[in-house]
Amino acid sequence: MGQVTDVTKSSEKLVETANEVAKIFAERAASNDEADRFIEDNYTDLKSAGLVAAGVPSQLGGGGASIRELCDILKIIGGACGSTGLALSMHTHQVAIPAWRWHQQEAARAVVEPLLRRIAEENIVLLSSGGSDWIGGSGVAEKVDGGYRITARKVFSSGAPAGDLMMTGAISDEDGERTVLHFGVPMGAPEVTVLDTWRTLGMRSTGSHDVQIDGLFIADDKIPMRRKAGEWHPAFQMIATIAFPLIYSVYLGIAQSARDIAVEIARKKPVSHRTQSIAGRMETALTAATLAHAHMIDVTERNAPSAETINDVMIGRRLVEENAIKVVELAMELAGGAGFYRKNELERRFRDIQAARYHPLQKEAQSEYAGAMALGQSIDTIF
Repeated sequence: MGQVTDVTKSSEKLVETANEVAKIFAERAASNDEADRFIEDNYTDLKSAGLVAAGVPSQLGGGGASIRELCDILKIIGGACGSTGLALSMHTHQVAIPAWRWHQQEAARAVVEPLLRRIAEENIVLLSSGGSDWIGGSGVAEKVDGGYRITARKVFSSGAPAGDLMMTGAISDEDGERTVLHFGVPMGAPEVTVLDTWRTLGMRSTGSHDVQIDGLFIADDKIPMRRKAGEWHPAFQMIATIAFPLIYSVYLGIAQSARDIAVEIARKKPVSHRTQSIAGRMETALTAATLAHAHMIDVTERNAPSAETINDVMIGRRLVEENAIKVVELAMELAGGAGFYRKNELERRFRDIQAARYHPLQKEAQSEYAGAMALGQSIDTIF
């Protein structure tokens, strides 16, 4: 019982810490956004605060935070600075996946424990290439003696300037079958280059640059997973189930903060039925997004990734997206002309929230997946 209490106190402290650093990140957010400047200082603070290792099991030297607690942390930070929240979510879900395996799959402990210990001891930052890979995969893996030579360009690699290890893959075309090989790419390797490509509508400070990989050798024993390209694999059921509640915590935080800014502005105006109606619709949309996100967390806590679980998570993801965007749109309307000024920091939330549209499963794919499930049809190639 004492150990459980200690873990609970530790994870509660991480949430308190997130609130503390969020105040600092909020002060930096506007100038970073205006300059397209990467949030390098925020990464330094995240490491010092123990938030980079928050998801590592406490037994391995990390914060021991649960998925629910990690969602709280990301929501808080996302509300202060969407770019920091989103970049951290990409690292955090790459930590949460091996941590889940460490807790749930005893046979996998020997495989994932070295990486988790490195995160806790060295504060290394993991990158995800999910935005350019997903189920279809990308890049070329050429078979050579003892391994593969990798050539690829990975887009949407959030946090790229601060990354130490990119969790990615490439496609090997051997014997007429396209196979995705999964492996880690050391960002300090001479064959790896971060390209300065991130000039965007919103999330301007995530450093989600393209990463070019030119001829990097990956040994056979450094490839922990192989799967058929273009089809759902059980590993991706696990990945998607864990990753998306974390990622969409950030968008919920942005929506909540936009709501708070708009309400503060509107309270200074004369009472009117019109503003009451807009505020009421905004509150309703925020509640819908919050409930949908809570549903995503509940699904993750089943600890049973499956095709059905993906359906539940992605329905929640779609509802968070639509309602979080609606919240910020109504916040702009409620604030009126004041929302158009950068100094009120509502327009940045309006731009940042648009990124919620672009993570898998996007609208049409999600609808097709849910429809196929309802009709009892195959979902294997719907992504």
